[in-house]
Amino acid sequence: MNFSSEIAEPVEVAAHPVLRLSGITKTFPGVRALSGVELALYPGQVTALVGENGAGKSTLVKILTGIYQPDEGRIEVDGTEIRFPTATAASNAGVTAIHQETVLFDDLSVAENIYLGHAPRGRFGLIDWAGMNAGAQDILTRIGARLDPRTPLRDLGIASKHLVAIARALSIEARVVVMDEPTAALSQAEIEELYELVDRLKSDGKAILFISHKFDEIFRIADRYTVFRDGEMVDDGLIADVSENQLVEKMVGRAVDTIFPERHRAVGDEILTVAGYAHPTEFADINFKLRRGEILGFYGLVGAGRSEFMQALFGVTRPSKGAVRIDGKIAVIRSPAQAVARGIVYVPEDRGKQGAITAMPIFQNVTLPSLGRTSRSGFLNLAEEFALARTYSERLDLRAAALDQPVGELSGGNQQKVVIAKWLATRPKVIILDEPTKGIDVGSKAAVHAFMAELAAEGLSVIMVSSEIPEILGMSDRVIVMREGRIAAEFDREGLTPEKLVRAAAGYKESAA
Repeated sequence: MNFSSEIAEPVEVAAHPVLRLSGITKTFPGVRALSGVELALYPGQVTALVGENGAGKSTLVKILTGIYQPDEGRIEVDGTEIRFPTATAASNAGVTAIHQETVLFDDLSVAENIYLGHAPRGRFGLIDWAGMNAGAQDILTRIGARLDPRTPLRDLGIASKHLVAIARALSIEARVVVMDEPTAALSQAEIEELYELVDRLKSDGKAILFISHKFDEIFRIADRYTVFRDGEMVDDGLIADVSENQLVEKMVGRAVDTIFPERHRAVGDEILTVAGYAHPTEFADINFKLRRGEILGFYGLVGAGRSEFMQALFGVTRPSKGAVRIDGKIAVIRSPAQAVARGIVYVPEDRGKQGAITAMPIFQNVTLPSLGRTSRSGFLNLAEEFALARTYSERLDLRAAALDQPVGELSGGNQQKVVIAKWLATRPKVIILDEPTKGIDVGSKAAVHAFMAELAAEGLSVIMVSSEIPEILGMSDRVIVMREGRIAAEFDREGLTPEKLVRAAAGYKESAA
């Protein structure tokens, strides 16, 4: 991505919102997701929507984009009441959304994705391919994206796919752009370029709803904020009038004095030894030891090979060489089933695709790897399944209407708890948590951190992969930094600073300023 032209001066902010929601209520069986919420989006401004998982943010986005219909309340565009009975109706009204996981089609070209559903037509109603490619190129140029509109989407990286999603929004002359965790999978450089693009959209007079759990992003680009808590709008205002601590208090309804729990660190003997682990293309020469009750952090920049190594350690992929010892004994791990049998479990970064079966109910997800404990003579015992799921759901303070609720209906933080509960039910010795708090709110993060500390105190060994420096510093007993598929440095927590981590991850020597 490259933004070669200067960003235009911002347009004068309108006194009236382009879109206003009033008294929006939405109820699902057993759960009131939204209760009389208010929201106003102004042209040329970014409004940050913040709140814990389960606060109702995702439900609101689905109402804005025509996926859900409110039970009560009004939607107004330019002061006129309007309804969005379908996603097409929302799109026709100028409302579009760019999600954390881009909803695009790999088998289509960039231009086809941009104009999907509203391609220009020529004679006899046939698609004007030349006109479509030219139009796509014009939009891509406007946002500074150096992409060929004829390129298949599958050939692009995540950051470029986000640009295609933004170009699609501009192709329908969107007036309201919803950005739902748009930076979750981007590198720092790509995030900075996204900020520039947001500034450009503001200068074009777009009203932007920005949903993020990262406060540095919110205070970097937002003009206004709206806070949801437990399905209600509890506060809104100008971002310049609120501090980060005040915003956290509004979200959780209480002061948050410390993000990370106090821990009594009492590590035991070595439980896991990895020696000479290598993969032909992803990582090489990985060596480390893990002790009982220890939280070992893995830090690195995008592409460092951390997740790829963890997947090999869990048996998802096979290393080309290397050895693993558990309790001093060689452990051959060629599949996840073998890893689980030897006491290693893995909570993946992508919980929706790799960690849970979202269409299945909570209790079946939790008990899936432990069916031997909940079956008799080859037949599942439903009561024992519910009992096992209830034990670990209560332990993790899982918030759901019932244990037979589909996982896909839960908030991101609660989905993460289901995946953790699933693996804890196997009674592991080592749990690998890959970006355990990615995309979840402050309250859920605190709950995950507290639970990690509790697990370590009970003697479970934790490997935590994280891209968040505060999390690495706050939770780890030791930290391993990876760079380009290799271990670049190893640190004890005492005296460890963000500067040391970044220097090691970026390949700078300690003496570099």
